[in-house]
Amino acid sequence: MKILYTTEAVVEGGRAGHGRTLDGRLAVELSVPKELGGEGGPGTNPEELFAVGYAACFQSSLLSVAQGRKLDASDSTVTAQGRDRSHRPRRIWIGGRP
Repeated sequence: MKILYTTEAVVEGGRAGHGRTLDGRLAVELSVPKELGGEGGPGTNPEELFAVGYAACFQSSLLSVAQGRKLDASDSTVTAQGRDRSHRPRRIWIGGRP
């Protein structure tokens, strides 16, 4: 399979640090949520970033299928939750409404 796109990111300081993509298009401060033993600072966290990325990809697929079937899904939304259960494997919940 041909690779169409590759990106790279660097994180310094782990979950309470700073992350950025090498192309400079994304830079985020990271904070550990209080629920995970952190200070709950103003930064985002990997669960939030994963939820946004997954929801964006899922909705792009939904919109593509709708377009192929000549349906209007332009006002649809997708909600994703990233959950951390005491360092057990990560789980994701996806819900959407066309």
